[in-house]
Amino acid sequence: MAAPGGNQEPLNALSAGLTRLEGALVTLSALAMAAIMCIVMLDVILRYVFAAPLIWSFDLIGLYLVGAVFFFALSDTMHNHGHIALDVFVPLIPHRLRHAGQALGFGAGTVLLAAIAWLEFWQAEEAFMADDRIAGVVPFQIWVAHAVLALGMGVLVLRCLYRALFHTASAASGRDMVETPPPPVTARPTTEPTE
Repeated sequence: MAAPGGNQEPLNALSAGLTRLEGALVTLSALAMAAIMCIVMLDVILRYVFAAPLIWSFDLIGLYLVGAVFFFALSDTMHNHGHIALDVFVPLIPHRLRHAGQALGFGAGTVLLAAIAWLEFWQAEEAFMADDRIAGVVPFQIWVAHAVLALGMGVLVLRCLYRALFHTASAASGRDMVETPPPPVTARPTTEPTE
């Protein structure tokens, strides 16, 4: 069931814990977005008013902040069923078969995403040990970008694993033990729009 504002209510303590972690990451994602807007605005003002642009803004935004905006919001988006889903025929599939199919899909996704998270963690560790930096005016460290991706994907792996396990339990028990997307809105508005 969806809470007001479109947020998905956790069904159990495990999901609630993941939701708190996702909430912290999505807050960091929002702060990174705000930082991007402030840096770009400051850069534009300094560039066109004072002819003194920020020489490090592009590298900072591209290397760290854009990744934080995107990867830190992935798992929260999945929890709230915000990713694109083709669900036209889903209500027609028998309950247990639907959950079994979801369990297989999330299980496969868990394996793939875990491989990505592990590779990024490994690259972050290598870049940290080698003290790799970009070749820019400000030599920002590369490991931070890899760590951001690894952390975001790692939390997404946990959400996918949770879904795989609890869809399996739902298929076995015949009752919903995992958060499911809200039904599509098919009713017409009751009032005519005013001009």
